[in-house]
Amino acid sequence: MLDERDVAELLLLRGAEREELFRQARAARSAVFGDEVVVRGVTEITNQCRVNCVFCPMRRDNTRKNSDFRTESSQLIDVAASVKASGINVMFFQGGEIPQTTRVVGEALPGILDLYDGEVEILLNLGNKRRSEYEYLREQGATSYILKFETSDPRLAEEVRQESLDSRLKCLQDLLDLGYRVGTGSIIGLPGQQVADVARDLVFARDLGVHMCSVAPFIPAPDTPLADHPAGDVELALNAIAVSRLLAPDWLVPAVSALSKIAGEGQYRGLMAGANVITVNFTPDEQRDRYLIYGRDRFVVKRDYASGVIARTGLRPRGSVFLEPSLVETP
Repeated sequence: MLDERDVAELLLLRGAEREELFRQARAARSAVFGDEVVVRGVTEITNQCRVNCVFCPMRRDNTRKNSDFRTESSQLIDVAASVKASGINVMFFQGGEIPQTTRVVGEALPGILDLYDGEVEILLNLGNKRRSEYEYLREQGATSYILKFETSDPRLAEEVRQESLDSRLKCLQDLLDLGYRVGTGSIIGLPGQQVADVARDLVFARDLGVHMCSVAPFIPAPDTPLADHPAGDVELALNAIAVSRLLAPDWLVPAVSALSKIAGEGQYRGLMAGANVITVNFTPDEQRDRYLIYGRDRFVVKRDYASGVIARTGLRPRGSVFLEPSLVETP
């Protein structure tokens, strides 16, 4: 089993040794998932947020000139119909961390399940909530949840999220206890972060017993305290993707849009490094332009682009792996 020192050494590989790392990661992916990439459909449901993360333009104290929005339940069902029409059966709802999303999403889920005749994975990324709220959303039909810890360093977590790491970890444990398929992840390139810290984050994620894990390079965004901080290292992020695959071959590991925001072929390279998920954006235009997760010029993944990236890798698109319990074992 790889330890933190092993992981740190792998993160530093370059040249031919790095290509061998990527080859091993692709082989590990193929052994579990075959030559397929999970395609998700996401809609962003609100840009309001109670948290004050120093890296995010949607932070609570931001003074940007941007009108808030919050989607209603009926609109979520309409978007789900578009996602279904595109042949995608992973319906992903993402938004800022506010209490109201529990009701809005919860009320929409039965209608979405009916739309898909139950053959759909409902994936949420709505932040910290009370255990009772997670339980309600689970009862309404949610099956998966992403909650990134961002960094496993308690001091840095408090600095960048303005909240304790322990509060995040409690929510992650609640989600696991309630039977969710859980995703987590970290950011590469936060202030003061070293390669050893990235290695610690990856091993920490493995030891949590989650089902999905992402690594994303930091993107400096306007109207934030870190607007002038350098972007995260895409090359280090690609190595982290490959190492993630070796640490946990049955993880879902996304090639996140942040890779393409910094490097034009970033998501293609992410898949070639061992990732096996890509997410297509279905947020209506007016709302998408106000969801400033990386600023106004963020990279938005559309269906044709995702299909082209997957085709270039020689892989094939597929639906949810969690609708086939035999394919992915529960940790």
